[in-house]
Amino acid sequence: MVIAHEQKAVFLAPKWKADGKGREEMQYEAVWSGPLNVEENEFISSALCIPLASQKRSSTGRPDWTCIVIGFTSGYVRFYTESGVLLLAQLLNEDPILQLKCRTYEIPRHPGVTEQHEEMSILYPSAVVTIDGFSLFQSLRACRNQVARAAASGNENVQPPPLAYKKWGLQDVDTIADHVSVGVMALSPFDQMKTASVLGGFNAAIKSSPPTMSQYITVGSNPFTGFFFALEGSTQPLLSHVALAVASKLTSALFSAASGWLGWKSRHEEEPQQKQKPKVEPATPLAVRFGLPDSRRRGESISLSPCNTLAAVTDDFGRVILVDVVRGISIRMWKGYRDAQVGWMQIVEDLHEREAERGHFSPFGSTQGPCRVAQFLVIYAPRRGILEVWSTQQGPRVGAFNVGKHCRLLYPGYKIMGLNNVTSQGWQPQTYQICLIDPVSGNVRTVSIPFHLALSDKKCERAKDLHLVKKLSTLLKAKAPNYERLEADAKEILLDIKYPATKKQALERVLSSERVPLPCLTSITQTLLNSLRSQEVEYVDEGLLGFCEDKLKLLHLYESVQKLGSHAVETDASPSTKELALLLRLEEDELTRLQTLIRNYKQEHTRTGVRFADDEHGALPVRAFLEYLECEQEAVNVKKISEEEYIALGSFFFWRCLHGECPTLEMCESLEKAGLGPQLLLSLLLKVWLWKEKEILENTQAWCCLHSMLSRLSNMKVAIDETWDLQSVSPWWQQMRTACVQSTSNGAALLSAHVGHSFPKSLQEDDGESMTDSWEALSLDTEYWKLLLKQLEDCLILQTLLHCKGLKKTSKISSLQVEPLRKLSVKNLLEGGKGGVADTVAKWVFKQDICPALLKLAKEKSDPEDQRVPEPGETSMAVAIRETPSEDAEEEYQVAALLRSVYQHFPCSLDLDVLLAHCCWEYMVQWNKDPEEAHFLVRSVDHLKNISNAHVQFGLSLMMWNTFIIKRFSAAAYLMDKVGKSPKDRLCRRDVGMSDTSMTTFLGSCYDLLQTMMEADVSSEEMPPPLLEVEDAWLSVEGPSSIVELALEQKHIHYPLVEHQFVLCAIMYAIMSLALKSAKPLALFDSKGKNAFFKDLTSIQLLPSGDMDPSIVSLRQQFLMKLISAAVQAQFQSQITVKSEEAKWDAEQKPMDWPALAVDLATQLQVNEDTLRRHYVCELYNYGFDHLAEEAILQVVDKEVLASQLLVLTGQRLAHALLHTQTKEGMELLARLPPTLCTWIKAMVSSSKTSPRWTARTHSHIRTIGQDFD
Repeated sequence: MVIAHEQKAVFLAPKWKADGKGREEMQYEAVWSGPLNVEENEFISSALCIPLASQKRSSTGRPDWTCIVIGFTSGYVRFYTESGVLLLAQLLNEDPILQLKCRTYEIPRHPGVTEQHEEMSILYPSAVVTIDGFSLFQSLRACRNQVARAAASGNENVQPPPLAYKKWGLQDVDTIADHVSVGVMALSPFDQMKTASVLGGFNAAIKSSPPTMSQYITVGSNPFTGFFFALEGSTQPLLSHVALAVASKLTSALFSAASGWLGWKSRHEEEPQQKQKPKVEPATPLAVRFGLPDSRRRGESISLSPCNTLAAVTDDFGRVILVDVVRGISIRMWKGYRDAQVGWMQIVEDLHEREAERGHFSPFGSTQGPCRVAQFLVIYAPRRGILEVWSTQQGPRVGAFNVGKHCRLLYPGYKIMGLNNVTSQGWQPQTYQICLIDPVSGNVRTVSIPFHLALSDKKCERAKDLHLVKKLSTLLKAKAPNYERLEADAKEILLDIKYPATKKQALERVLSSERVPLPCLTSITQTLLNSLRSQEVEYVDEGLLGFCEDKLKLLHLYESVQKLGSHAVETDASPSTKELALLLRLEEDELTRLQTLIRNYKQEHTRTGVRFADDEHGALPVRAFLEYLECEQEAVNVKKISEEEYIALGSFFFWRCLHGECPTLEMCESLEKAGLGPQLLLSLLLKVWLWKEKEILENTQAWCCLHSMLSRLSNMKVAIDETWDLQSVSPWWQQMRTACVQSTSNGAALLSAHVGHSFPKSLQEDDGESMTDSWEALSLDTEYWKLLLKQLEDCLILQTLLHCKGLKKTSKISSLQVEPLRKLSVKNLLEGGKGGVADTVAKWVFKQDICPALLKLAKEKSDPEDQRVPEPGETSMAVAIRETPSEDAEEEYQVAALLRSVYQHFPCSLDLDVLLAHCCWEYMVQWNKDPEEAHFLVRSVDHLKNISNAHVQFGLSLMMWNTFIIKRFSAAAYLMDKVGKSPKDRLCRRDVGMSDTSMTTFLGSCYDLLQTMMEADVSSEEMPPPLLEVEDAWLSVEGPSSIVELALEQKHIHYPLVEHQFVLCAIMYAIMSLALKSAKPLALFDSKGKNAFFKDLTSIQLLPSGDMDPSIVSLRQQFLMKLISAAVQAQFQSQITVKSEEAKWDAEQKPMDWPALAVDLATQLQVNEDTLRRHYVCELYNYGFDHLAEEAILQVVDKEVLASQLLVLTGQRLAHALLHTQTKEGMELLARLPPTLCTWIKAMVSSSKTSPRWTARTHSHIRTIGQDFD
């Protein structure tokens, strides 16, 4: 599809895409758009899309590609590919192009009809140019191949074959608005003699063979419709000078000489010096033969019918005129269609339906004959916003649609170019005959017309049948129908319909109506069935007969189920604990434990959703009942329906039975008699039981009802194979176990499993007489039931934990923590791998933001053997919880109790190290989704540190580094090295993907991660790797490898490389935390050191060795001294500024000892440690931390150098005390000092940084000095 306006165009191609509901639908997508004009003042006046047939044998009759033809006001016609590549450009006339039309090949319907050849016609204001279709097809294929070769190689220049065209100058016409090319026609002998006598008189000579002519029809003014005839052979076709255009930069110079012919450049721009146009051939004069004269009427458009016999013409008077092309007369006129758009639809009769729908077949054998073809005229009236379909020639209006007032009707009038009488045999419609574009909704609508609408009502029984179906639909839509009258009218209409297919369609409409009650449906279906049975066997349609019998059978079944459900049955009181224990074959303490588990599960787990009153009572409309079920011979099966529909059907059968409101025995007998198999009924029963878990758990009476229903279903035929013995698996019970395994309703599944488990026990007791008392009768089914019960109980406990309320969160909750957790089933856990349980709990830990300490506490409580008395310096976790507020402590104890219960059921799968590893990985995954949530990363590293096994800790830290950290870490390093300081927030978000504050936390976590990795690598040599075990009930687990398994498979690291990376991380962390300036982290390393960064930590890299370049060592020393100064300054600022809430939270964390870190880094960076210690002492004295400085002096080795540095600080303090404070004692002391000392003190004033905090201490020193001088 092409949409063009002025100089721009958009090429659209249809593609299959999924809509919002997941359904595939055809959508048009723009494949190219842009300007197409070459000359400055030319505009697009007409467009055409021509599909070209494929030449491949495998796709014969299918389109290969589509050529877009564009006509311009400059007279140029240009041909493009779907991607906008120019193929050909031709100037055939210098006047503006008014219209482009095309005609493709069609097989003649009758032997006497002249075969029409393909052509494309171009209308100018006073001329028509026709291009031979075969010549155009070959030229376009050659140009397209040449474009592909030139784009690939750029050194080929093969001229395509020239276009063969004819140019006719239309005379004796004032104006022309539109035209059609009817094609080649041959006169009959009578018309030949009539024409010869009119033109030549009585003595005119008549040729033996009638001449062939090409007919053209134009619409405009004077005449309103003009008919032109061009004799074949009267003029020779012209050969055009074709200019080949290749869209390739490689061949632009090669074709620069030919661009004058074409007027085309690589960017559709014409250079000023290339203004010469190709030679334009003169037109052959062609006078109008005759027309429809009407001086006041002006034609606007003309549309030719597919059979080339009729044409629809629109004019400026708001009329649509139907013209007989052969006779040249107007045969019909429609009024009131101003600005109308017209098109045609040709519908071919389906021979398979001609006789088959009558209900009997021809006794003379084949019913095949010539296909009848019907012509329909489609008129779109934009003023009224209506689309009408008319049967031609004199037929009625067969359809009308309200479509809007701004649509556009598209009628190509052609199909695929390049077909012939052989390749068109297997042609399948690939294009629309007609379509309507709605710009408001953006939809492309097509028109579908049944063939029978072309037949008159007197001769078409099917039309009469469809009228009766329409009448029946009207009756069914009545707002307040009289059911007796409705039943009588429906029976009469059904009996009057002749065709079996239509009769079946009418019955389906009656059965699908929501307004017709059940007795009426049964009576109507029974009447039609009796009518069919009363007919002779050879005239009865077996399909319709079977359809009626099946529907009547389902209606009787629906009626019987409804009657049983309406019977009032006295319900027994809720069974006692002893009765339930006896029913389920359990001990009373076991039943009490089961009820406790169910009670806890109900408290924490509630099914959310909307429930309706009808759904609660198991009601189901008869319409839905008939849609869900189908009959196959004697059996009744369920169609492929959705899960909700399946549950609704099961509720209709069994919901009242489960509540004791319906007799179970009679219901099962009724369903069995109707033909529903026991396996199907068991599936429906379990679906209802498992789906409506909330109601089931609250009603203990339902447990007994389920037991009785299972007992009745098990006694049905083919339910349990007679050959089944105790040492084989019964398919019947296996079906029930499979349903429990797949269900996410763990409470209902556990109860149904206990009910099912009680049946094999009863079977064992029945056969127990044949067993000796010393041997227990073992059943394979019983073992499977025991395994399933253990799995369901574990899953129930785990589901209870996942749906607990959790802890109250004081901090802001992330959107990632709000996402609901998935519902668990035994199948999910079995398919989740060995780490499935731990991964599930880790997701819950992330959602509730549980700290590692609470996980450890619950583990210690669940393992009495591991409990130990804390050491004197160690605080017990239980004591730590008691110190918290009472409400929080109570919640934590509740969570710890649930965790303890889960630990007891999964002692191996939830080993503390395994759980901490999965929690660590879960937090890391969630942080990667939103790096702004930096506390997720902090929590992840916290879980990592709490892992006790060094092998797991090492492998997991390496996986975290390679998967999530290294990419962002390297980006942060390059960014900091580029800006030379701690980057601003905008740069951090652009390059690293997080804010500056989050990046600081990120680098701190990287520091802890690398430190943990190195410590774990060393510690792993002293301990064995863990043994990953699985509980006995979950040995059959399958699925992906767990995180712990992957961690244990990690290779050993190259420790010096990790240490090298750790140094860089510490430097970057210091720059971001202390906001250091003029600090480039990568500049502190030589080329070897830089190349070793961000490489695989398990690889061997070339690291710096030996003495470092003194210039680099000097830079390192300056950086470390700057780090120490910034750290002491930050410590000083923290004492004089008010802390914000965030600063308070940071203060609660473990503070970083930056001076100690600087000294540690000095060893790695080959910097003198004593120099840094002296600088640290001086900075402490400089900012007034004298007590800390006195402690730090003890670590200094070279005290003499330190003394000289402190002497300067002493002078600065004296200068501040004597010269700035102006005290009496200070002035007296200054007067008694020697001149040399006074001069030195005054010299210290300019560089003094002394704080007023030091004044009191300085006064004591002054008094001491004064006493010495005295």
